[in-house]
Amino acid sequence: MKPATAAILLSCPEQPGVVARLAGFLASRGGNITHSDNHTDFAAGLFLTRIEWQLDGFELPRAEIPIAFAPLGAELGAEWSIAYSDVIPRVAIFVSRQDHCLLDLLWRHRAGELHAEIPLVVSNHDVLRSAVEREGIEYAHVPVARGSKQETEERELRLLADHRIDLVVLAKYMQVLSDDFIARAPRVINIHHSFLPAFVGGRPYHQAYDRGVKIIGATAHFVTPELDAGPIIEQDVARVSHRDGVGDLIRNGKDLERVVLARAVRLHLRNRVLVYGNRTVVFA
Repeated sequence: MKPATAAILLSCPEQPGVVARLAGFLASRGGNITHSDNHTDFAAGLFLTRIEWQLDGFELPRAEIPIAFAPLGAELGAEWSIAYSDVIPRVAIFVSRQDHCLLDLLWRHRAGELHAEIPLVVSNHDVLRSAVEREGIEYAHVPVARGSKQETEERELRLLADHRIDLVVLAKYMQVLSDDFIARAPRVINIHHSFLPAFVGGRPYHQAYDRGVKIIGATAHFVTPELDAGPIIEQDVARVSHRDGVGDLIRNGKDLERVVLARAVRLHLRNRVLVYGNRTVVFA
């Protein structure tokens, strides 16, 4: 087991001496910095950073770290959060009928690739129950009927609260979440089957085929009220040709979707994604 660490993600107005002040805060309390990565967005006038340090030997109990750091954060005009490597997030996966992203995440979880617990899978169909329950995970079938969206989402929110979920992953969940659900749920990551911002909405592979594209892609992003327009975490592409039909695009796209979603989830679970505005910095 690696020693427990804490990591701070911080964005603030660009100004001299930020790195020194942050390092000084940690060094003055016995903090041993193990990783540090910085970026300046000059167009936005923002400094963005991720700093990780060992908790062993650090003078502050972790409950007191945010309290002690708050005055410095206020002086810098910063937005910030702190996470701990030995705290294991709890993840719920939402899925419909397609199983490729779900099965990939379950395999990676079983193989120890994801720093998370997965206590819950929610689906609007009942076709994937056996695959989920074989993993010892609760499968909640929550049908979506016409005119019942509000009641459906209330039930889903209760499930998330009952299971103390920290992150929701939409692994091909083919329902549009309401603004109210997004506001009340934990952070939500979605996989979209195109290289956003191209081909938003449904049937993107058909749209791509109609345009005769030579590259297809997949995009993992945080969910916001605007459809398929949330901050992008991870993307990848594959080349296609005029010989490829829609079925070929879909088959190749599924391979991309699995990998891109897994990368995005892993990055988020490792506290390496900093959101500012509708953009992200990924400290990979």
